[in-house]
Amino acid sequence: MYDLMLLLDPQAEDAQREKVMSDVERLIDDGGEIVQKHDFGARNMAYEVRHKRDAHYHLVQFQGPREVIESLDRQLHISDGVVRYRIIKLPPGAPTPTPLGTASPPAPLADER
Repeated sequence: MYDLMLLLDPQAEDAQREKVMSDVERLIDDGGEIVQKHDFGARNMAYEVRHKRDAHYHLVQFQGPREVIESLDRQLHISDGVVRYRIIKLPPGAPTPTPLGTASPPAPLADER
């Protein structure tokens, strides 16, 4: 299974962002299968990329052969409206992402008790 973390330009037209996402879904469906999709919305980035301080975050978990990954890489590299993307191979048994706002707070450190 793979994670595709996709950061889209929030200043791009809605139609452009929707086209990028539909192209991603089409490329994955051509040879693989989408397991989960998460739209995390517009958020500040940790550092400035291409003179942009924020991006629209999407996470797509999918399964597929190497050809799907190569097609995604080729398409996302030339697509307008893509600020940054990363495709990561997940180890077997990796947990699914927790939807934003539903994660339990971290356990207190030993010296905080």
